[in-house]
Amino acid sequence: MDKIGKYDLVREIGRGATATVYLGNDPFTQREVAIKVAFPEILKNPERGKLYTHLFLNEASLVGKLSHPHIVQIYDAVVAESLCYIVMEYVHGSTLEDFTTPDKLLPIERVVEIIFKCTRALDFAFRIGITHRDIKPANILFAGSDPNSGDIKISDFGAAIIDSPDRTQVSGIGSPAYMSPQQVREQVLDHQTDIYSLGVVMYQLLTGQLPFQASTNYNIIYQIINTEPVRPSIIRKKIPEVLDAIVARAMSKDIRDRYQTWEEFAHDLAQAFRNKQLKAPKRDFAESEKFDTLRELPFFVDFSDVEIWEVLRFSRWSSVSPEETIMRDGDPGDFFCFLAEGELKVTKNGRILNLLTTGDCFGEMAVISKGTQTRGADVVALTASKIVTVKGEALRQASEACRMHFYQSFLEVLTSRLALANARLAAF
Repeated sequence: MDKIGKYDLVREIGRGATATVYLGNDPFTQREVAIKVAFPEILKNPERGKLYTHLFLNEASLVGKLSHPHIVQIYDAVVAESLCYIVMEYVHGSTLEDFTTPDKLLPIERVVEIIFKCTRALDFAFRIGITHRDIKPANILFAGSDPNSGDIKISDFGAAIIDSPDRTQVSGIGSPAYMSPQQVREQVLDHQTDIYSLGVVMYQLLTGQLPFQASTNYNIIYQIINTEPVRPSIIRKKIPEVLDAIVARAMSKDIRDRYQTWEEFAHDLAQAFRNKQLKAPKRDFAESEKFDTLRELPFFVDFSDVEIWEVLRFSRWSSVSPEETIMRDGDPGDFFCFLAEGELKVTKNGRILNLLTTGDCFGEMAVISKGTQTRGADVVALTASKIVTVKGEALRQASEACRMHFYQSFLEVLTSRLALANARLAAF
């Protein structure tokens, strides 16, 4: 088979129990795609055929809905009596399953960043009414050849609950080792079942073993319901206690004690870096810390998560020391900045014009004004500070939605400054 629908098939890249995955080419968009094709005999199976067709229909219904940097996009689908296939974003790389054994563990900080990105992606899905229901390492891909730097993407939403809590639990969906107590009991499910499953994934990536192990699914289910796993730090000594606590809360058997929201889960992961309980990667700032920092700044309150991730891709983060000059009077104004942490002073000819604190934006006028612009003052650090820098060219190349939110926020900043200036004038 050289072609399916309008897509050219290049080669087989994977094979599972129900489908073959091909690397394909979309001749219209000129991009590589992954095409999952169901085995025809599976669809005709008298016992499970309807279930497998339902799973394909489920995933097909998500075409165009999962536009997030950490979710595999679904571009197209065909579900017919004798032919079912899903056309998806092609991710060159492997899955996290390759890093679930003691001899192939990723650095602890890398695991935390991966889980953080998963929480934000699954929160995005939850907000549009989708619960994945089959979170496991095999369904989390990483892009590229270097697992220490490649991005991650969640895949396989065939078992997803869409639009409402699942009141018609279907047996045989999901992987028992990663199921929540509610799922193995076939109870009504919502996003907290995914929170539990992601907790299991985090445990396995940290330790190289599953929290519950047995020779039969029945024994695994018994443990999921009745026993507590060994703390990760007992298995891998370098794991800090804060991660023991995060895993334990994510995997709590009682949903009242489990994380209630994805934001709570993500916040605790980011705080582990921000509170220096984990060392940031060599690039000095963990991506979870960056995301959480921007998410909390008033300037970015109207930005979607997708747009925040976009800003992270084109911004530069740096630490500056007290008395270090960030902008110099008379220099070209080809970038603007945000103060993520610390305190700065704005001076002109040695006179202090303003003090900047966490969250303040500065230097934007030279970038958004027409024509060649130069700085009109010096900006100097008063304390050790963290600076987020955005090049003017990067902003101009950003997505339309991202640019719109930048300019809306710039307008609010300028309005606030004008109101403050008027208040000062009125005081004289």
